[in-house]
Amino acid sequence: MSKKFWVTFVFLVLAFPVQTGTFAQPVKETSRQTVASKEKVPTQKYVLTPDDRAFLEDLERRAFQFFWEHSDPDTGLTLDRARTNGDAPKRGEDHFQVASIASTGFALTSYCIAAERKWISSEEAKEKTRRTLDFFANRAFHKNGWFYHWLDQKTGERRWRSEVSSIDTALLLGGVLSVRQCFAGDAEIVRLASKIYERVDFPWMLNSDEDLLSHGWRPETGFIVNRWNDYSEQTMLYLLGIGSPSRPIRWQSWYAWKRDWVTYKNYKFLAAVSPLFIHQFSHAWVDFRSKREHYANFAVDYFENSVAATYAQRQFFIDVLSKEFPLYTANIWGLTASDSAKGYVAWGAPPRHEATDGSVVPCAPAGSLMFAPEIALPALVEMKTKYGDKIYGRYGFADAFNPHTGWVNQDVIGIDVGITLLSAENLRSGDVWRWFMRNAEIKNALTRVKIR
Repeated sequence: MSKKFWVTFVFLVLAFPVQTGTFAQPVKETSRQTVASKEKVPTQKYVLTPDDRAFLEDLERRAFQFFWEHSDPDTGLTLDRARTNGDAPKRGEDHFQVASIASTGFALTSYCIAAERKWISSEEAKEKTRRTLDFFANRAFHKNGWFYHWLDQKTGERRWRSEVSSIDTALLLGGVLSVRQCFAGDAEIVRLASKIYERVDFPWMLNSDEDLLSHGWRPETGFIVNRWNDYSEQTMLYLLGIGSPSRPIRWQSWYAWKRDWVTYKNYKFLAAVSPLFIHQFSHAWVDFRSKREHYANFAVDYFENSVAATYAQRQFFIDVLSKEFPLYTANIWGLTASDSAKGYVAWGAPPRHEATDGSVVPCAPAGSLMFAPEIALPALVEMKTKYGDKIYGRYGFADAFNPHTGWVNQDVIGIDVGITLLSAENLRSGDVWRWFMRNAEIKNALTRVKIR
């Protein structure tokens, strides 16, 4: 995507309050109640069939291939996007050699999955991991341990005058701490991963606030004025800061951001904005299953919150959006920040986003495989069955497509491929949760914020 669209995306997703509309009204509260009851949500564990496993094996392996093919052999940096046919953006194009540190965090985690599933050898995975960690530990520019959002894949130089990003550094750290545990027998990997994490100065990113972290910093203008002050994709960022063994922030930071509740029918969930990724990214690493807050009158179960958000979106497609776009069905649904025929859009549902045009974003249900496989998996299978010859390629699903107009995106985006891979693996094995949760710092952070 162009810088213009990324800037628009960041501004919309990170700065704007949740939209309101006829079908979903946020109820602003500072500290209250658990997720309300959900409609028709199974209580028994979903059991994968042999066909399910074969489908997920193919989807995951294709997703991994993106990270293996588009991570630089020297820096380890992973491209922000590539073409569905496998090509990287060419010289002269806006995205030529543009790497994303968030995409690189997903890449590191993908090496663990690939080694565990024997798609590559353990030594191949560890070698690429070492090179990536060495780059961030010893060569990449950092500001008090925080990294620029976009870098030149080959040189590591800042691209697009991007910000030193708090959330993208956190997503990178998701991968850094995953490999630290997955490859715990490799002393160099452990040393480099620990150096990267322990160097991050979390209090500095508070920018003089007692509890609320800034979105980032630019050398030209200083700190970004927006803060992580409501429920979005940043829960892992706060846990990393609270659990930091060297430069922590107060545990009370967890309770400093506001909780805005969205209600659609009998589904009630926390959300600052409507794209589903805010309910997925941190959860790809942090295992919130069977846990909830136990502090004052805070008692949110964040895993069930993501389940409710997923079910609410699907139901909104069935009830409302299918009347406007008849090819939306119980199994053809999904919106989260993605490409569109008109550029990058931070869309979701409910409520109806003003840019909704009949597009479908496969990584929306795919990123919720770990929460609601009983509705997410049939959606992906039906998309592939109906449209697979056009939308299913070298790296799995295209980032987005529009069955109503015939438009199909020619790109995949690293973070969307990444959430597909990690969510699918957590459904199948729980391994990403297992590796990440072995880090004592994360366990300590959860204990400090009284989540158990």
